[in-house]
Amino acid sequence: MASAETFPASRAAELAVVERGGFIESRHVGSAIVLDPDGETVAAHGDPAALILPRSSLKPLQAIASVTAGAALTGERLAIATASHDGTDAHAAIVRDMLTEIGLSEDELQCPPSWPTSSAARREMVRDRAEKSRIRHNCSGKHAAMLTACRVNGWDTATYLDPAHPLQAHIREVVERLTGTKVAGTVIDGCGAPVHAMSLESLARGLSRVGTASDRSPFALHRAGATLLRAARENPWVVEGPGGDDTLTMERFEIFSKKGAEGVQVLVAQNGTTVAVKVLDGSNRAASLVALALLARTGAISVQEVARAAAERPGLRIMGGGRTVGVIRSVV
Repeated sequence: MASAETFPASRAAELAVVERGGFIESRHVGSAIVLDPDGETVAAHGDPAALILPRSSLKPLQAIASVTAGAALTGERLAIATASHDGTDAHAAIVRDMLTEIGLSEDELQCPPSWPTSSAARREMVRDRAEKSRIRHNCSGKHAAMLTACRVNGWDTATYLDPAHPLQAHIREVVERLTGTKVAGTVIDGCGAPVHAMSLESLARGLSRVGTASDRSPFALHRAGATLLRAARENPWVVEGPGGDDTLTMERFEIFSKKGAEGVQVLVAQNGTTVAVKVLDGSNRAASLVALALLARTGAISVQEVARAAAERPGLRIMGGGRTVGVIRSVV
């Protein structure tokens, strides 16, 4: 990718603050955008037209591309294609079954060997003297979906992450069709797959089109999008894991939630209202809260329920001496 960068702090808006005993200790700044069910912008903060890297928030569009390329995935297998999962035994079993069905092993996955992000799963692996593995990587479901599409089409599975590979070319085309813009550049994500630079607004528009699509649409792209979001909402534990922000949000509000590394978060309500957030300092701790607060302001979810959900999330509590002495709160 040629020299490029996301927006500077001078163009960011304050999104959330960290309070300790009534003292504002830290501030999270960034950008956010809200689209109504018709795709019209109803709120914008900071500079949502500036370039960002969507990181794992791009997974829904990548998963749709794998499906439209021929990967016949449903239910939990479709949900894990868009997941940043915790690497539990249950997550690993889904990915392993996907690979077995296409005659491949986890050695063909090209995401790095990893420990589970689930502390319980990691402790169990350490107790069993197990080693890091590719199947435990949080992106292994996305990679298994990509490999499935390759096997269906007879494409080379050894080079499936090459940006010039037919699958990656198809993914880029799907991303551009759904966002309505050409990608501004391509770099390599943490899992080794290509990730495309775009504006936060473009990311929101892509997810908005998916969120308002019908599984009875005459267009395969729209059918795949609607089916994907339904699979994720019906299997929220698959998309992250117990206690994870995305899983908790989907369980409580029955909306689609997908975070990305470096402070990116997208939400899509059942009526198609879409929120996208980028926290400029790269912290994810406030991104979900800010997105929920913005979605609540549209009336798509309950303000009171967002407040209750925030109070119940340990990651939003500021601790002192073993007790709660403050909170992280949205200011938008």
